[in-house]
Amino acid sequence: MPTEVDSLRSKIRGLYPKRERGDLTEKAFQRELVERTLDLYRALLKGRLQKGESIIKEHHVVRAHLKLAQSVLREPEQETISLFTTDRRLFRIQSILLPNRPPTADEEDKTVISEVPLKKIQALNPRRQIRWGEIGVGAVMGVLALLFASWLSFTGPFLIGLGAAGILHGLLLPTRWIDIIINGSGPPLEPIPIYTLRKRSARDLVQYLQVRKGSR
Repeated sequence: MPTEVDSLRSKIRGLYPKRERGDLTEKAFQRELVERTLDLYRALLKGRLQKGESIIKEHHVVRAHLKLAQSVLREPEQETISLFTTDRRLFRIQSILLPNRPPTADEEDKTVISEVPLKKIQALNPRRQIRWGEIGVGAVMGVLALLFASWLSFTGPFLIGLGAAGILHGLLLPTRWIDIIINGSGPPLEPIPIYTLRKRSARDLVQYLQVRKGSR
């Protein structure tokens, strides 16, 4: 008998041929893919929840793994980070997604599920970091535009301006996140980051954890 998890994986796989046939537009495909993937994550957690335990808050982030060695026309792999909290525990689901490969939430996309009791959350510390990768890309674009200025009479100034904008963006708008500090016996445990703090789901999650951290 197929489980809910198996059924959702089958639905996700079925989205790709629909897109190829034109039955789904790219926008509709992406929307359906996100919704079914999140349903898959929720179904995985159902088997881990205790009696009377349910998901209260959730927050989802997609982070691209950009590499300068990659072609700019090639879509990079992406890391998905989903945080779910109940009145007892915080769950984190991490997966690596590749273009045109259906998410499976298992070893194929290197899915890792971790959890921490709310009573072990010691603090939520704001963090910030200058976007060095963005600054580096902007600098490379500017240098290349200057070196090949004679061949880039029209696009050269544009690339220089774009590179400068990237450098300023990386300096003036650093990456901000919150580290969830976990209190455990033995060596210090690695903090759990909450990214994309501008999203309503992130603010709601942080507010909830601030109230419930350390609770039993």
